[in-house]
Amino acid sequence: MKVTYEQKLTLYFFMIFSLFTAVIIIFEQSRETKFKTEALEEKLDAYTEIINASLENHPTPLPALESLSALLPENLRITLISRDGEVIYDNTVEGTMSENHSVRPEIVLAKTKGSGSNIRTSATNNRKYLYYAKRSNLCFIRVAFPYDIQIRQFLKSDNLFLYYIALLFIITLFLIHYVANRFGASIKKLKEFALSGGNNPPDTRIEFPEDELGEIGGKIIDNYEQIRKRKKELQLEREKLLQHVHTSGEGLCFFSPDKKIGFYNGLFIQYLNIITDEPASDPSVVFTDPSFKEVAGFIAGAEATGKYYETQISKQGKHFNIRVNIFEDSSFEIIINDISGQEKTHLLKQEMTSNIAHELRTPVTSIRGYLEIALEQALNKEKVRSFLAKAHEQTLVLTELIQDMSLITKIEEVPLSFKKEEVRIEELLYNLKEELNERLIEKNIRFEWKNMEPVIVPGNRNLLYSIFRNLMDNAIRYAGTNIAVRVNKYNEDKDFYYFSFSDTGTGINGEHHLNRIFERFYRVNEGRTRDTGGSGLGLSIVKNAILFHKGTIVAKNRAGGGLEFLFKLAKYK
Repeated sequence: MKVTYEQKLTLYFFMIFSLFTAVIIIFEQSRETKFKTEALEEKLDAYTEIINASLENHPTPLPALESLSALLPENLRITLISRDGEVIYDNTVEGTMSENHSVRPEIVLAKTKGSGSNIRTSATNNRKYLYYAKRSNLCFIRVAFPYDIQIRQFLKSDNLFLYYIALLFIITLFLIHYVANRFGASIKKLKEFALSGGNNPPDTRIEFPEDELGEIGGKIIDNYEQIRKRKKELQLEREKLLQHVHTSGEGLCFFSPDKKIGFYNGLFIQYLNIITDEPASDPSVVFTDPSFKEVAGFIAGAEATGKYYETQISKQGKHFNIRVNIFEDSSFEIIINDISGQEKTHLLKQEMTSNIAHELRTPVTSIRGYLEIALEQALNKEKVRSFLAKAHEQTLVLTELIQDMSLITKIEEVPLSFKKEEVRIEELLYNLKEELNERLIEKNIRFEWKNMEPVIVPGNRNLLYSIFRNLMDNAIRYAGTNIAVRVNKYNEDKDFYYFSFSDTGTGINGEHHLNRIFERFYRVNEGRTRDTGGSGLGLSIVKNAILFHKGTIVAKNRAGGGLEFLFKLAKYK
């Protein structure tokens, strides 16, 4: 039969208290016996003093002891023993005793301590005595009481104490049983709850006794119910996520830190079979196939290179974007996205840009030819000078446009051609302020920045400079006069710096323009026309340069007036 927790607890308390009670009883009995023995020894010591005083007043022991017969108890045995152990006198033995008594325990104690006692059976008459011996100037005086019923009763401990102990023991057992029952009830309910796995009817609740253990039990069940509820919610969210992954247009695969496959969708395998040379059904082929060599190399050295990696692979006439995200627990995901359609659109845009650049070369050539004719013909000097100045100005605008278009194409097409280095942003801002100083003074624009020391961005110096230069050109051309332009690093985390570039000018009338101002050649009709100059590609260059540095940018109208750009730049290469 299995012993319950309540029975175990009762048994343990019973054993502990029984041991404790037994120790108290033994200690009290021995202590009481000792006290009574000491009291009896004091009485015997008084008899030896009386005998010793009588012996000192009489030259012979027999008359001296006979004179004391009326003062001493009848059953008192008196023995006089010489210093060398010979019995001089014994009132219970007639004649002399030849046996030497120097080794008797009480005599040995009397020799060393002056007095001694012992309970033993006499070798002379085979009777049990309580002996007490004391050393005097003349000899050893030994007195003894027969160890009979009367003496035993005297030395016996009082039973009243035992009755009290027994009563207290019984009461304590009932209290122990009560306490064990209280604890056992809570433990039993917790056990039933644990064995049932928490699968109780929805509208039932386990009631615990109103004590600390019961309160703990109630809290445990409440916490379990919360966990079960959260588990159910997580399961539902997991099913939603899996459904989303299966229906996603991206190929997804999750790996554990030791590269074991956690989960993948069918599209991931489909894309793998297009990219790899051999048919693949195992996602781990990404660690061995030559097409994924750079991806495998990044994952192997992710601790030193960062948490995010992106590249592109072209196979079978298709273009795929490969992304790797390393999570906090060192697990990671690989995402394969078919960007063939995007690549086609991208190529069309590039072609369009190239065509525009080609078309723009024609008017440039015409302007140059016109200038040559103007210089050769006999025209009014002032007219020729004015015409030459305007033609030259348009030539510069067209040249700037071509340069900007070439820069955008280079960022998108050959980003690896840009050299990367550690760039101090505050140093760029100082150089920019010096370069634009005359234009700033002309329009009374105050240019300032804060929180830039030390901000070091790993990237291309020219592209980073073009970000702030084009934003500043945009403010100078369109924000108005008597304004302030501020650059602020308002936040940072382990991966990015977060910047704000704002002005206190006119802003943009119409929020629908804000999402389109980064498009090529897009211009806001109200207040931002070609009359203000510029190629129309400045903000597009800004966006592409920020994308090159793994960042993003958005624009918004400031509450107090003016335009604000919020963008971030990556801290790693």
